[in-house]
Order: sequence, then structure tokens, then C-alpha cells
Amino acid sequence: MDLAFTPEEQAFREEIRSWVKANLPSDIAHKVHNALRLSRDDMQRWARILGKKGWLGWGWPTEFGGPGWNAVQKHLFEEECALAGAPRVVPFGPVMVAPVIMAFGNKEQQERFLPGIASGDVWWSQGYSEPGSGSDLASVKCRAERQGDKYIVNGQKTWTTLGQYGEWIFCLVRTSNEGKPQTGISFLLIDMKSPGVSVRPIKLLDGECEVNEVWFDNVEVPANNLIGEENKGWTYAKHLLSHERTNIADVNRTKRELERLKRIAKAEGVWDDLRFRDQIALLEVDVVALEMLVLRVLSAEKSGKNSLDIAGLLKIKGSEIQQRYSELMMLAAGPYSLPFIEEAMEAGWQGSFPGGANANAPLASTYFNLRKTTIYGGSNEVQRNIVAQTVLG
Repeated sequence: MDLAFTPEEQAFREEIRSWVKANLPSDIAHKVHNALRLSRDDMQRWARILGKKGWLGWGWPTEFGGPGWNAVQKHLFEEECALAGAPRVVPFGPVMVAPVIMAFGNKEQQERFLPGIASGDVWWSQGYSEPGSGSDLASVKCRAERQGDKYIVNGQKTWTTLGQYGEWIFCLVRTSNEGKPQTGISFLLIDMKSPGVSVRPIKLLDGECEVNEVWFDNVEVPANNLIGEENKGWTYAKHLLSHERTNIADVNRTKRELERLKRIAKAEGVWDDLRFRDQIALLEVDVVALEMLVLRVLSAEKSGKNSLDIAGLLKIKGSEIQQRYSELMMLAAGPYSLPFIEEAMEAGWQGSFPGGANANAPLASTYFNLRKTTIYGGSNEVQRNIVAQTVLG
């Protein structure tokens, strides 16, 4: 196992760093570094900049229009983007559904859907979870009935991240009730502008409507929007989830937020408190350990060995670290981290009160938002069971 970057990889890092510095809009970077609200335009503007360069599908092979980077190059690209203050790319299109279309879709589907994903022009959403079907994803009930050359879809999806912006949604739908629950699931692509699709935002603890309910009422979906074979969707879903749980670990964004935590601690005068700095040091040790775990996977992939089946471990540790740095930021700022007045922030007020730094205003909302990380993508309790079965035996 070699965890050192080669001179060629270091040169690649410098190339990425220079390009991002020259092309990342400064107003977007400012928002990211200070945890301010990103609009749909902010997120899609950066996606289109990457798309124009051919890097929105940074993990794609050349045969589908990607750069064909190896695992280490992809990691370095993600790290440089995160450290520069680039928004996290909304993953549902380029990171999740695109690999499924590449692996299991037919040529017509690949030619139809992949260009819009690669350019950043089409916003995709994920239709997996339902009420009662979150970590127990195999119990989905959203029904798709085949009628000639189309499916009629009825049911509900929930916790659909940024679904209010969605133009297309990939869904797990039930097409059979025979056999095990996993055997009756299909993978369907649905145009969200179709009659019968309705989206209802859900307001979260942080005041944002980041997630949504999506309802399907006799929605007609062309049968050629079915990926692969009917009733084989569970296989495709597992392929996608391996990408999602690795992505959730998000070690690169965590490294950026660790530096922000240090800045807040220094600005608030608690950096010299040795007990508090011990807590930062413990967090930093965990971040380095998580990065080493990621690099072990990259080293295995680069050398052609089977990568470790540790997506669950990455998700568990990455999500816990995200919650911990948000807690320490709140502790560092003390009472100045508490004000959370949604209407005031909507009006542009960002904490300009005596003794409070502007950067502290979003701390409460960030803390509230990151309570979700140990639940979504398969709760950490479930992930521990999976790791126990598949890794520990």
C-alpha cells in the first residue's frame, strides 16, 4: 500500500488547483466558505462551468465523454474543488444515475440522457425513500403497472433532496409482489413535468426546504424509460448506493470545514484554551484516519486489486465527523452561534451584532442540518449491521 502521491499526481493536483482558482466564481466561493445559502443558480452555474470543461462527469470513462481519470486523480480533483470553496456537485445526475445508465442502460438511453447530465443542463432527483421505506429500502410500495408501451405510476417518495428543482427523477418502483421484496423492484426514469407529478417541500430544523415529498398520481411513463430488466432494479440500486455512501463520507469538504473551525476558534478567543484545542486535535486525528481509509481504497484500485468493501464504514465515520465539527463550531462561538431568525437572514442580516462575527450566523442552521447525516443514505445503525455481516463475517 503506497499512500504517497507521485510527482505526476502532484502535477495533476497543481493543474486542477490553477483551473479551479481561475474559473470558480468568487461570490460562490464566499458563500461556501461561510456556509451561506446557495441558490439553485449558484449550484447549477458551477455545474455548467464544470460541464463546459468536460469535468462535471469527472468520474466517467472516456467512452462516455468523461476525462477517464483514475481513482487518485478523481480524489485530487474533489479535494481541490472542496478546499477552493466550490459547491459540492449535486450528485444525483453525474455521480449516481449516470453510472447506472452506463452500466445497465441501452445505447438509446445513454445517448438520450448522458449529454444533459454531463453539461449540467438537466437537474436530476433521487426517488428512493418512502414513508416506512428508508433504510429498509426493499419495502418500497410506489407502484408501476405495465400497460402496453407505458407504465402507470402511483405512490409517494419522500426526503427527496432538492426535489423542488428536479426536472427528471430516477425511481425505485414496485412492479411485482411475488417472491422476496427485492425481486419485484424496477428502476424507472420519470420526467417530473409529467401530468400527475406533484412536489411538496418539507421545512427542516434549519428553516430550509432541502427535502421534499414527491407524489405520483396515475403518471404515465414510457416503457423505454425502464433501465435494464423489469424486476431487476434492486441490483441496479445497490450499484448506485455504493457510489452514494462513499460520496457521503465527503472527506474533502470535512478538511475544509476543519480549517474553518480553527478560524472560528481563533476569532472567538478559544484557540488558546488547551482543553478546547484538544477537542480540535481529536477531530483532526479522526479526519486524517478517514482520509487514510479513503486512500487505502484508492491505492487498491490503482494497483488493480479488489477495493475494500467499506462503503458503509466511510459513511458511518464521515457522517459522525460532520456532526462533530458543527458541534465544535457552535461551542467555539458560544452564545453568538445561537441567533437563528430566518426572516432576518432572508433580508440579508448575517449576524452584525455587538461581539458576534458575521461568519457565526449560519452556525445554528448548519448544526441543525447536519443532524440528518447519521440517518440518510441508510442509518448508521443499519450500516453497522451491514459492515458486521460483509466485512467482519
